[in-house]
This record gives sequence, C-alpha cells and structure tokens, in this order.
Amino acid sequence: MSKLDLYRVFCVVAKRKSFSKAAKELFMTQPAVSQAIMQLESELDTRLFTRTPKGVTLTNEGSLILEYANSAINLINTGEEKILEYKNLTAGELKIGVGDTISRYFLLPYLEAFHNQYPNLKFKIINGTTFEICSIIKSGEVDIGICNFPLDDPALKLQPCIEIQDIFVCGEKFRSSLSGPVDLDQLAKLPLIFLESKSNSRHYVEDYMISKGIKMSPDFELGSHDLLLEFARINLGVACVTKEFSQDYLDQGLLYEVQLLEEIPKRSIGICYLNSVSLSPAAKKFVEIIDKEV
Repeated sequence: MSKLDLYRVFCVVAKRKSFSKAAKELFMTQPAVSQAIMQLESELDTRLFTRTPKGVTLTNEGSLILEYANSAINLINTGEEKILEYKNLTAGELKIGVGDTISRYFLLPYLEAFHNQYPNLKFKIINGTTFEICSIIKSGEVDIGICNFPLDDPALKLQPCIEIQDIFVCGEKFRSSLSGPVDLDQLAKLPLIFLESKSNSRHYVEDYMISKGIKMSPDFELGSHDLLLEFARINLGVACVTKEFSQDYLDQGLLYEVQLLEEIPKRSIGICYLNSVSLSPAAKKFVEIIDKEV
C-alpha cells in the first residue's frame, strides 16, 4: 500500500477505534487493516495504537499524527471534490478573450445560453484586439479567444464560426454621389473612416486594397466599430464596417451601403485556443454550444 493509503486506513481505525469496524468501512479484511497499521508503525518507528480487548486507542504519538493525517486527507478529499465539480461544471471559471464588437454582436447570446445551463460557473472576459487576444491565449490568461480571422499562428487551433462581410457605409450627405456602383479608385479619394491600424479587420481590408494596387489613407482612425457607424452617420466620411454588425443602422435608414463594383471577399469570426493544451471542461462545453447554434 502507498503511504497515503496507509494513512487513510490509520484515520479510519482511529475514528472507529476498532480494526474490525475499520475493515468493514474500508471493504478490507481485518488482517489487511492490521497489516497496514503495522507497516505504518514500522515506517514511523513508532507505536500508534494500544491494543485492548475492546478495540484500540491512540497512543500520544498516534494522537499527534492523527491531527496532521486528518487535515491532509480532508484537503485531498476536498481537492478531489473540486475536480469533480469542475468536470461536472458545477464550479469553476471560463476565461474568454474577445473584442468589444464581437462581444456585443456575436458572443452575448452564447454567454446567456451557457450561463442558463451552468449558472454556478463564473466568467472572466478580457477585451482586446485579435493580436492581443492571441498573445493572452498563449500566455494562459484565457481558455479561448473569439477573434477576427484570417489568422496565421501555428500555436493556435482555429475554428471558424460565421462568415462576415466588410462593406463601406455613408450618411445622407454622400448618398447621392455614391448612388451607383463605385470602383476602389473612386472610393480611395473620399474621406475614409477606418478602425485603428492594429485592428485585424483593418489589416484584412487594407491588404485586399493593396492587392488591387490601391493604398488607402483614412481621415479618421477609431478604436471601436460603434464609433465608425456614428462618424459615418453624422457625415464625417465613408466608413469601413462589418455588415452583420451594422444591420440596425442600415435597416433604420441611418446609413447606406456603398455599392462596390467588386465586393471585398468575406472572412470569418471564430474560436481559437492552444493546439498543445486540452480545453478545460467549461471551455469545451462552451465551444460545443457555439458549434450547435451556428
């Protein structure tokens, strides 16, 4: 028997004050219990029990070691219970890295569904750009990230969820001059509103424009998608936005989509996590919920 097993037997014998009663509780034979105690006494070179016709009582040394043995075994049992809680999703924390826009327009329904199923789990949401999120995934700060694709990082497993379309939108002031299909050269001459340069969405659109021989020079560079929409609404320029996240503005007639002669190719939003590390039970279940819905 391992030393831990010996101490488990010792604690039960001390509680029951009887080898036979301890054997019954432990589903062992009485000789096996007796041998375990003898082995532990031999390893400690100390007598732990005094044998009497009515059972056993602890020696002074036995009483001393019992206090520590009980504490250690109780801590181990608590740890095992916690692991079981984590596996059964009755406790724990799900840590997600995600940008503000994806949180608002994509993630929230899945957080709600997950919370309804597993109300005892806590959430930790860390906001950042796609590149920042990839970094904190690799540092272990979050379990998964919800990011703008494309991404090229061999350390990460990438799981696309939904396709999205980059478009340009304008307010009433630019609507008449942009009523017909517009080519990219004409678009580049307008006052443009883009996300800040470290945004993966911005990089994707810029790379596409460069592949067509066109370099964009934005008049405004902003830190949030909602600001893009608002700046375009008050006619400060033509904004590059995600169509799926701008639908309310388009449906209400607050903004108008600029029709391009050639659409920007669609891209994806998806889940990413470390290739080399298994997902936690909570993260695995959360990914399953998204997979089921999309």
